Amino acid sequence: MKLLKSAVVAVALALSLGSFSTTAVACEDGRTCFGPEEAINITIGHVAEAIKLLDAKEGKHEILMHIKAAKDSSKEINANDKVDIARGRAVGHLKKARSAIKKDKMQEGEDHLGAAEKGFTALKGLL
Repeated sequence: MKLLKSAVVAVALALSLGSFSTTAVACEDGRTCFGPEEAINITIGHVAEAIKLLDAKEGKHEILMHIKAAKDSSKEINANDKVDIARGRAVGHLKKARSAIKKDKMQEGEDHLGAAEKGFTALKGLL
């Protein structure tokens, strides 16, 4: 009886430990995971594209799409607390640029996009 009880406990323990993998749930919400430096480069690329579209006087919709893409890709930048604080400041500029562009204040939006680009570029020095 003791042998049977020990075998049942051992099998139950083995099944419960093997039923899930901790590495399989790293990015379960559908995002593609990048390293911090690659995510910074992607974010800077979206901000630069938004500035380029703003200079070319393209439609607001395309500019706002690039700002949203920059905000989404900035969520992958997670190295340490200093980087996170600086990332928050740069994202704040993206939010201000978005609201300015929605109100047709293109020059103010361009200024905030420039500040956001500088903020994200400075993050590389904090890594």
